[in-house]
Amino acid sequence: MSEEQPTGKRTIKKTSRFQALQILEKTEKSGSYSNLLLNEAIQKNNLTPADARLMTELVYGVLQHKITLDYYLSRFVKKKQKVDPWVSNLLRMSVYQMVYLERIPSHAILFEAVEIAKKRGHVGISKFVNGILRNAERKGFPSVEDIEDPIERLSVTYSLPKWLVEKFVYEIGYEETEALGESLLMSSHSSARVNRKLTTVQEALDYMEEEGFYVRQSELSTDGIVSDSGHFASSELFKNGKITIQDETSMLVAPALQVEPHHQVLDACAAPGGKTTHIAAYLSKEAGGKVTALDLHKHKVKLINKNARRLQVDDVVEGLEQDARKVKDVFEDETFDRILVDAPCSGLGLMRRKPDIKYTKRPEDFDQLHNIQMAILNEVAPKLKSGGLLVYSTCTIIKEENHQTVAAFLSQHPEFEKEDVFVEGPAKDCLEDNLLTIYPHHFDSDGFFISALRKK
Repeated sequence: MSEEQPTGKRTIKKTSRFQALQILEKTEKSGSYSNLLLNEAIQKNNLTPADARLMTELVYGVLQHKITLDYYLSRFVKKKQKVDPWVSNLLRMSVYQMVYLERIPSHAILFEAVEIAKKRGHVGISKFVNGILRNAERKGFPSVEDIEDPIERLSVTYSLPKWLVEKFVYEIGYEETEALGESLLMSSHSSARVNRKLTTVQEALDYMEEEGFYVRQSELSTDGIVSDSGHFASSELFKNGKITIQDETSMLVAPALQVEPHHQVLDACAAPGGKTTHIAAYLSKEAGGKVTALDLHKHKVKLINKNARRLQVDDVVEGLEQDARKVKDVFEDETFDRILVDAPCSGLGLMRRKPDIKYTKRPEDFDQLHNIQMAILNEVAPKLKSGGLLVYSTCTIIKEENHQTVAAFLSQHPEFEKEDVFVEGPAKDCLEDNLLTIYPHHFDSDGFFISALRKK
């Protein structure tokens, strides 16, 4: 059924708005990632492309603007009123359409909101929802410019938790935090890494243009291609292993290792294998090169091996089910020429693509993650050869997990020293004190951190 057709009680569960509400509810209740739930819903419900786009827009839109939407609703829903979580999400979803999706007429938004309220609840709830939305339509929404506290104003404007705004302002300043917040509300572009073992960047660009993709070379990575729209996984190049989905900043990690064809490399936290397979592209089986890729979970090791086969680098990849914090007796000391610790982290560099992350993290998480990061680094350090290089990276932009983890490691391991991260192109400008920190607003990419630690 088309999203533009009228809906009744019997069909409301099949609409993209109803499906979006369910995903928002599951994300809030169970902490499930919205992108996974969206993919599942699209496949399960056989939605038309138009309905799938609307559902995706609603889910990401509400999650990206959740704090802003609650501020808009605060004029019409009193704090003392007890509102069920699903009703709050229905109101947020409706207000999001009213404020940000001008192409959808108000009568259509209100009609379906009331129908969903009847189906999920009862007539009383549908009247409550109808009253709130009609009142908002008539009176308009409050302006964020009326908020006097500058921290709270940033929090509401860019829908970032207040504690996180305070943290960013302390670490990078008010203006940079504002630029960061603004960038997180922009649409993500798609990016893929070209498998140079099988093709060239120019050949990939030419072929994808023939397939109907609007693509260009990445400004950050010499191996990257980007597109403002399009699903790279549907390309023939993806199916035959000539490209793989990877963010531009993530593509900077393997070059930072400065891998040579004969090297023995340990990828300590490898799943799903994007960086593993990138490392493998620099190795040669004939020269004796190999990357050993570790993950805690058997199914994730299978995923690493599957990706290696698709990209035709499985001859130099060995996936092992192994906790990187417990490798003391698994490998001899000084086994590896290069070690990558792409550590478990808060993932706050991914807030544009995974907006739900910013609501699930808490300040106390950083200490726990720091301890895990240190445990992995301490365990793998003896396995690196003298003169070898250890690259520590994360997809977060929080200093406890980045700068402070590196500083703590170096204080405990005087046999290591920092050196400049090997990086080409404009990302060089993000080097400071030998460390590379890329924030999402620098290049409209994921946020990322990379350090290079040389064993003396």
